[in-house]
Amino acid sequence: MIQTLLQEKYPIYTLELEKNETSCKTVDDILAHFKQRIDDHPVVCYIGVFDHYAHTASLPDGVIAPGIKAAINILFCFGKEIPNPGVLAVRPRSIGVVELADSFVITFLEAPNPAANEAMEIWTKVLKNL
Repeated sequence: MIQTLLQEKYPIYTLELEKNETSCKTVDDILAHFKQRIDDHPVVCYIGVFDHYAHTASLPDGVIAPGIKAAINILFCFGKEIPNPGVLAVRPRSIGVVELADSFVITFLEAPNPAANEAMEIWTKVLKNL
């Protein structure tokens, strides 16, 4: 898993997972893995999924990079406090799953909550051991 700055300002975590490194065969398998982790967590609330690929493909001027076969976000929230109105700007959380020909790319934006980051990183890294 690597940490980078997307567009020189968004701290993201990325794991490129070769398809032969996991028992997950589809994006849906990976989403099911994350959904289970979300459901098992005592604080996290599942919100839903967003098919970013379908949405972008439906737009008359939508652009999808060559090689991307699927792109879906799973949405959830770790929030157990609302200390100020600004915190809503960084919630809810999302993990993106993209399918390429021979790999899956999993990404998420760094959360201001270290425990949320740790959980999302663990949930993602364990995909190599499934």
